[in-house]
Amino acid sequence: MSDGISEDVEDVVGVLTERIEARFAMGMDQLKAAVTAKPTANPDATDVVKWHGLLVQAQSVLERAEDDLLAALETQPSEVDDPTMGLAQRVNAAVTTRDGRAMVVRWLLDPDAPGKRGPAAERLARLRPRTGPAVSATAPHRPVGTPAPASAVRAGGPAR
Repeated sequence: MSDGISEDVEDVVGVLTERIEARFAMGMDQLKAAVTAKPTANPDATDVVKWHGLLVQAQSVLERAEDDLLAALETQPSEVDDPTMGLAQRVNAAVTTRDGRAMVVRWLLDPDAPGKRGPAAERLARLRPRTGPAVSATAPHRPVGTPAPASAVRAGGPAR
């Protein structure tokens, strides 16, 4: 990995948590509380908190998988059986998941990351969830006795 995180560092979550806290100038608990209180106030903070939570979850899954594998290996003779190989594959999958989520967090924290400027960034901004409907979700008021337009009836609107 780059950005000061070597593959030897076991505490990827800790390193990224420190970077998040430095970037937003507050502790992780404070940042989570701020995002919970006003999720649309700072979309960058909301995204980082979401992905940090997913990263913490992935790290927890990885630790459990490693513990299960170590326990199985302690009871194995010289050859590893299929269930233990399955545990090893589970560890590999958990590492991949954790590392992928760590890469997303690093990308979110890097203002100069590829895709954050130019046309790609504009497309990404359009994909952000909206805070409300783009158009009114309610039908306009019609006086009683005024028939609905034919297009509304065909589209599953009011029946005759």
